[in-house]
Amino acid sequence: MLTVNAYAAGSATAPLGPTTIERRDLGPRDVLIEIKFCGICHSDIHNARNEWGSANYPIVPGHEIAGIVARVGSEVTRHAVGDRVGVGCLVDSCRECANCLKGEEQHCLKGFTGTYGGVGKDGQRTQGGYSTHIVVAEDFVLRIPEGIALDAAAPLLCAGITTYAPLRHWGAGPGKKVAVIGLGGLGHMAVKLAHAMGAEVTVLSQSLKKKEDGLRLGADHYFATSDAETFKKLAGTFDLIVNTVSAKIDLDAYLSLLALDGALVNVGAPPEPLSVNVFSLIMTRRSFAGSLIGGIRQTQEMLDFCARHHIGSDIEVIPAGRINEAYERVLASDVRYRFVIDAATLK
Repeated sequence: MLTVNAYAAGSATAPLGPTTIERRDLGPRDVLIEIKFCGICHSDIHNARNEWGSANYPIVPGHEIAGIVARVGSEVTRHAVGDRVGVGCLVDSCRECANCLKGEEQHCLKGFTGTYGGVGKDGQRTQGGYSTHIVVAEDFVLRIPEGIALDAAAPLLCAGITTYAPLRHWGAGPGKKVAVIGLGGLGHMAVKLAHAMGAEVTVLSQSLKKKEDGLRLGADHYFATSDAETFKKLAGTFDLIVNTVSAKIDLDAYLSLLALDGALVNVGAPPEPLSVNVFSLIMTRRSFAGSLIGGIRQTQEMLDFCARHHIGSDIEVIPAGRINEAYERVLASDVRYRFVIDAATLK
């Protein structure tokens, strides 16, 4: 087994710190990836601090992984040494159920194996991308096109697919009005992607302090939700609203912004329950839905789409020693718009 450097959380209250972990031996269908960059997702913080109640320590977070293939198993056909590759939120599934066979591995009926905090078929707990290397089955390794820099590509493996999937599923495109709640790591990607798909895009943010950024990223309109007039002016406007914030919001107020047959889709994952008045849904046949990530096929589709449209994440690259600082800045919305760890600083 390969021993590699990593950064781990030892408990829900301890800061992350340097450690070493073991990666499994390379199987015939496995790929060894030298990690170059790993994004910091808000879900990393939720898990490191056990805010979802399912953490097992020590835990190495990170599921926005971009790197280079270092070795391949004897039966690998999809990837070769030197390839630019990525790994997202899942590293395995049953591969046999109806959902897996449809390319929806994220909805595996037996439960997918998460990149970290899961249990692999070898019985070992998975550890994520805050490390120098990772071993992944070739079927769950993505190709990163040459048109995207590796550091800007890393957040696409979660933030990119998390927003691409609902935009595709609910038909964002020409003639559709799409609103994005929140302009953070997820929100800025939703704006870029919806704009590239041809939709009319509006950002709904607490204040106007990021308005210039929002318009630069591709938004056509930008409104402050702290202004009560916003909800009056935009009532009944949108075909699709993508909620990217991981905090409790007034769902009924936002549902009022939907047009007939409109959908409000939650991709943020707040730790506390949300409530909704059923009349907010039934009066104009509105829908409230959730969306996870995408399967491997759709994630590759997203990466290829981003390459064609020259889309990457807006990032701030940091050394591993600043991970704990970055967590606090994420919680304070003090990042434009995704922290990315330079894995070379782990060596």
